[in-house]
Amino acid sequence: MLNSKVNMYGCEIEDFVDSVVESITYQACGANDVIAGLLSDAQEQIAGGDGLGARQTLNRAKALIFRVNDGQLVGNRGIRK
Repeated sequence: MLNSKVNMYGCEIEDFVDSVVESITYQACGANDVIAGLLSDAQEQIAGGDGLGARQTLNRAKALIFRVNDGQLVGNRGIRK
C-alpha cells in the first residue's frame, strides 16, 4: 500500500499536506494558491516531457482539493470585497 501511494503522489501524501499547512503561501493565502502553483508546476512538467512527474503533481493538487472540500484545509484566507 505504501509504495502505491508514493508512486501515486511521488511522496508521502500526509507529509506533503503537513508541509503545505506549514508553508507561508498556505498560511497567508490558503490552499487555493498552493493548488494553483501545483497546476502550474504540472504544466511545466508536461512541457518538459515529464509525464510521471506531472501525474504525481496533479494527484497532489487533487488531494488538497479534496481536503478543502472536506473542510480539512482552508481554501482562501484572503479578504474578499
